[in-house]
Parts: sequence; structure tokens; C-alpha cells
Amino acid sequence: MIPSWFPTSIRYLKVTMSKKIMLPPDAFLKVCSSRAVLARIGQKWTVLAMVALQDSSLRFGDILRRLEGVSQKMLTQTLRAMERDGLIERSVYDERPLRVEYGLSPLARTLLPLVVELKEWAERSLKTIETHNRIFDRKFSH
Repeated sequence: MIPSWFPTSIRYLKVTMSKKIMLPPDAFLKVCSSRAVLARIGQKWTVLAMVALQDSSLRFGDILRRLEGVSQKMLTQTLRAMERDGLIERSVYDERPLRVEYGLSPLARTLLPLVVELKEWAERSLKTIETHNRIFDRKFSH
């Protein structure tokens, strides 16, 4: 028996080594899979792709042009990861040439207001953050 005063993460590891139990998600725990979700939605290309897709579905080339600076490889990886997580839906149309469009899933639409606000906050706060960066850099450049 592990005492209740042991840290939660240690108690969790000990218990899971002997038998499988399900605990509610807690991103502060190293073993929690929700950290992978936070890592994905915290990536700049995921955020920007979601904002680019907020009004309508787009083809790969349209997303590539909208997200200046992203490589084809990185955009492909980002869209695949987002599709795997259920954040986007990939629609293939049987046309010549083949047409593929990417759109936000219902799950992504629940996250969209937060992502849009995060992008807008970054844009609003840019000058202040750059000022703090310069002050910090001067302070520690000696």
C-alpha cells in the first residue's frame, strides 16, 4: 500500500505497474496523454491552419499560400497530424484533376474561438513583447 501523502504521480506510477486504472486527464502529470494534445494545438502551424480554415474549406495549395513561410513538407505533416487528431476533415472529390479540400471538424470548431483569440493576442501584444525582449537582452548581454 502506498501512503496517501506520496505525490500523485508516484502513486499513479506504482498503481499502474501492478494493474491498469483509469484516472481523469491531468496535463500536469508526466504520464497524461493530454500533453500530446496541448503540444499539437500549441504549434504555430496548427494554430495558423485552423484560423485559415475558419471561414471555408481550402485546397492544399491555398493553405500553403495563406501560411507564408511554411514548407510543403511541414504543412503536409501538420494537416496529417490534425486529421489524425480529428481536427480537420479531408474531402477527396472524384474530378479530373483530383480535388482535395481540408476543412475544420466539429471538434476543431469548439477550439476555434480560443485559437483565433490566441493569434489575435499575439498580434496585439507583439510590440510589448519585443520591448521586453530588448530590455532583457540588454540586461543580460554583459
